[in-house]
Amino acid sequence: METKLNSLNIIDDLVINPQFNKSKIKKLLDELSQEAYAGPLSKYLFAAARFVREKSYGHNVFLRGLIEFTNYCKNDCYYCGIRCSNHKATRYRLSLEEILLSCEIGYKNNLRTFVLQGGEDMYFSDDKMIQIIKEIKNKYPECAITLSIGEKTRASYQKYFDAGADRYLLRHETANISHYQKLHPAKMDLNNRLNCLKNLKDIGYQVGAGMMIGSPYQTLADLLTDLEFLSDFQPHMIGTGPFIPHEQTPFKDKTAGSVDLTLVILAIIRLLLPKVLLPATTALATLAPNGTIKGLEAGANVIMPNISPLNIRSLYTLYNNKKITGGESLEGIIKLTNALQEHGYHVTSSRGDSLMS
Repeated sequence: METKLNSLNIIDDLVINPQFNKSKIKKLLDELSQEAYAGPLSKYLFAAARFVREKSYGHNVFLRGLIEFTNYCKNDCYYCGIRCSNHKATRYRLSLEEILLSCEIGYKNNLRTFVLQGGEDMYFSDDKMIQIIKEIKNKYPECAITLSIGEKTRASYQKYFDAGADRYLLRHETANISHYQKLHPAKMDLNNRLNCLKNLKDIGYQVGAGMMIGSPYQTLADLLTDLEFLSDFQPHMIGTGPFIPHEQTPFKDKTAGSVDLTLVILAIIRLLLPKVLLPATTALATLAPNGTIKGLEAGANVIMPNISPLNIRSLYTLYNNKKITGGESLEGIIKLTNALQEHGYHVTSSRGDSLMS
């Protein structure tokens, strides 16, 4: 009983004083694991996370229109279905006209952020990306543009920013270098990835980091390192979802990450960074019935409906059985909005900028 009271005190202390303390967070996670991340202590943690989120963002949920514009990638990450060595993947690239049509449809459905996500596709040179960014900004000047296209030079990031890009998502994946090396080929370097995040923040982007929960070889110590990194780096957004294997990768037989642990990590992130933008990811919705709602109940406040052309959505497969319809899609926005309202949330059509400094 004393241990549980101490864990409750840790949660209460994080609400008042959102500072990372490794021993306290480890103690909290140890106690949560004893109830399989799904008992009374978890419920208390989720309630605290909602309380903290509502102090900054109220009951607002922000929608981002996700455009998966290319599934070509030069990298060979062991967990990813669009890795360059997956020769069974059917590759595609959207044209500028297709990207703009997706934006037009999203805009008509009250989306005010467009997320351009793709593999590290060298076809999309700096000049091509600048043209895309400028075309979107010219048509929709009040909208935010988020890029998620991987590791680039600082000069490239600066060009995109100058052209009108507002945000950049680059998951760090893991802050432990030995764990990183187990997930990526030798030519990929964690230090370079972290330097990219630093450059993005220095330039002035609203920056997103994040990691998979339950990725192969991940330990509790790795998760603590991730939480410490996020607390120190103070990103504006954090994308965190469960690992899901893909059948055409070296990790095809690995076990998917735990939904319950993912929700616990989401809630702890919310307590550590009260003003961060925190998506309820598609991976969470893929693994769990009502996964989106569960993510919001654990402290998330962002959802990213897929507004890519319907005929290519099944080709952007980072993992098995990815949700491409329903509440995770453009077609499901009305249904999603109604479901959120029933749970006391308000879907806003604003850009939803981060309140992080």
